[in-house]
Amino acid sequence: MTAEWSQWPRRHSRAVDVVVAILLCALATYASRLTDHGNGQGPVVVRPASLSVFLLSATASLALLFRRVAPRTVLVIATGCAIVIGALGFEISLLTAGAAFVAMYSLGYWSADLRTAKVWPLLAGAALLIASLIQHFDPILTGGRITLIAGVMVAGAFAEAGRSRRNYLAALHARAELAERTREEEARQRVGEERLRIARELHDIVAHHMALAHAQASTAAYLLRSQPDKAQEMLDQLAGTTSEALRELKATVGLLREDDSDAPLEPTPGLAQLSELLTSFERTGLTLSLSITGVPRPLSPGADLTAYRIIQEALTNVTKHAGNSAATVRLVYSRLLLTISVTDEGGEIAEHVRAEQDSDSQGYGLIGMNERAVSVGGHLRAGRRPDGGFEVTTELPLEPPKTPEPEDKTP
Repeated sequence: MTAEWSQWPRRHSRAVDVVVAILLCALATYASRLTDHGNGQGPVVVRPASLSVFLLSATASLALLFRRVAPRTVLVIATGCAIVIGALGFEISLLTAGAAFVAMYSLGYWSADLRTAKVWPLLAGAALLIASLIQHFDPILTGGRITLIAGVMVAGAFAEAGRSRRNYLAALHARAELAERTREEEARQRVGEERLRIARELHDIVAHHMALAHAQASTAAYLLRSQPDKAQEMLDQLAGTTSEALRELKATVGLLREDDSDAPLEPTPGLAQLSELLTSFERTGLTLSLSITGVPRPLSPGADLTAYRIIQEALTNVTKHAGNSAATVRLVYSRLLLTISVTDEGGEIAEHVRAEQDSDSQGYGLIGMNERAVSVGGHLRAGRRPDGGFEVTTELPLEPPKTPEPEDKTP
């Protein structure tokens, strides 16, 4: 309720200006009835209101209706009317020159030029003081003149306070808009990053299992007539591959739902499942060898998943482009890095496919592997080997070794 009342003058500024103009005109007209013939020493005489003072004060008050549009012109008109009132023999005071002081405040508050906002009210106040001195030179410091000086100072102080508050509120509003815009941009960026991450996961899962399923189906078709027992075994493995693909797809797509109680709660794949991954590729006829150098060290969850997915995608590319050639997976642990390299021996068909791939584009597989490596602070290199085949090498940061906390020797 209080907040609504505080906003009322701003919402009804024209009504406020009209009320202020009427009050100032009435006060100036009433002040014209009081005349001090002794310059502050004699008795105050009450006489009928002056029509000229009413007209001049009405002119100054009406000019205040335009104080937001032309504050400097309004100040000149209001000050001029107050000086003319003094020339007619009436005392220049806060009552007769009230419109001039409101115009001083308006100019100080609404003027865009800070120098104009400070200099013009001072000039108007000096003009009123000089007109009062010319009207009654002795004594110099009367009560009316002191109120003139105080009125100029109060008008300037209120204008400065109002301008400072307006600038402060404008800065708060701009800061709030910037924060809202930044928050929206950050939210869009996070959505984009999450969408890209899920797209990489889906690509790796689908590409891996589809390549295995294709290889197993092709092998089963080849062995169906000559070795039906091995063909049946390969078809059983194909069913397991497709079931695993569906299970991983359901787990990944379940991340997009707010509540998916049916999603399987399986651990995130990592290097701990590397042997199972290699076994799945060996079932397709791919000859694999694993080499580990150095002492295995733990990786962060993100880097562990990245290492697993890069090896998975690299071996999937081997299965698609290099046929049943041999591939080697090397893991080299150093003090700060884990270097992973996946190489294949290639062949004539494989080299032809690689050449076509290099001439067109890298494909989403290599792009996804590079994005995964960069996202965890590593980098990836991929290309054909000088002696034939293809190699994918990536370096991922290891978790720093845990140092024992210093003993607390405080008694």
